[in-house]
Amino acid sequence: MSKLTKIISGYENDGFSLGKSARKKRIKYFCELIENVFREKGSVKILDIGGTVQYWKILDEEFLDRNNVQITLLNLPGSQAFDAVGRFDFLTGDATDDIWSQLNQQDYDLIHSNSVIEHVGDWAQMRKFASNIKHFHGGYFVQTPNFWFPVEPHCMTLFFHWLPKPLRVWLVAHFSLGHWDKGAGTDEAVEIVESARLLSKSMFKALFDDALIKQEKFLFLTKSFMGVRLDGGEASS
Repeated sequence: MSKLTKIISGYENDGFSLGKSARKKRIKYFCELIENVFREKGSVKILDIGGTVQYWKILDEEFLDRNNVQITLLNLPGSQAFDAVGRFDFLTGDATDDIWSQLNQQDYDLIHSNSVIEHVGDWAQMRKFASNIKHFHGGYFVQTPNFWFPVEPHCMTLFFHWLPKPLRVWLVAHFSLGHWDKGAGTDEAVEIVESARLLSKSMFKALFDDALIKQEKFLFLTKSFMGVRLDGGEASS
């Protein structure tokens, strides 16, 4: 990843980045859910779908300690396995499958998922992913980039996602773009291009129709959407 990309969107280190700052602002909605659960139960157990330990450094340890937060990171089979450490536990599973046949919902109070649904596959896979989250008994927070924001957030290239697919594939086959390394030929370039499918507001709302849809703004433009549900069974508009 280039130094410029790290400054704009990275959070892999302890230094400043615009992306890290933005994530800290938008996670405030999830922090409110955490505080609500803590007031009721005295502890908070989070299932983070597709999450990393590094991501949670956007929150102060003092906040996580004060709210007695424990986090389970669920990632795809084949992902690097870790032993439980500190507040983190690690599980493997595919959130487009029936995860609740493998996991006990009552073990968790909240679901969190940041910039994951755009990577799970086509619309059918997205619907399965969303259905699993909506069937959860508690509250959730799901975030995804906005298709109509002019900068594609993965390759950090202006208007890239609005270009015809063959042109996008050609660009990825010939250049390293943002977080994406140059593809080793057309086949790999197609896989890279198809690894991220951005959503519009109406598409996101169709997937998470029981959530309140929040919008993250950047220079008066909507950069991303957040679906926030307080608890199970309560639809919001």
